[in-house]
Amino acid sequence: MVSTSSARRLRLLTALLACLVVFAAPATAAASAGPKGQLKVHAKADKSVVKVNEKVKIKGGLDILSGGSGHDATSGREPVLLQSLQAGVWVNVSTGWCRPNGGFSLSVSFDLAASLSLRVFHPETDLYASAYSGVFSLVVT
Repeated sequence: MVSTSSARRLRLLTALLACLVVFAAPATAAASAGPKGQLKVHAKADKSVVKVNEKVKIKGGLDILSGGSGHDATSGREPVLLQSLQAGVWVNVSTGWCRPNGGFSLSVSFDLAASLSLRVFHPETDLYASAYSGVFSLVVT
């Protein structure tokens, strides 16, 4: 039979080892993954002026500039986010994925009349660093 203090020490040691495994494993994996690849994002709207609730397509692509651990945009789906500048902050409007060739197409509509500043953002992933397109305008009347 194990004494109460021995049982406590055993549980404490087990908890400490579990924490070590949980926190050390991701750091080791990230360190061995190497540098992340660099992308260039390009995007534009198919129209510059639309009516309220009219669909507009945002088309573009991801170009690989370097790295990516030997992968390219054709090896998997990379996420893209359409963002709108609102009160000085970039706000996510729509999300999507690039196709195997690196291209993407997002279909969106807006329910308020406004002049919008938009961009497409690629968040950091396991393979690539974050990147964003140039800013483009859309007028909703």
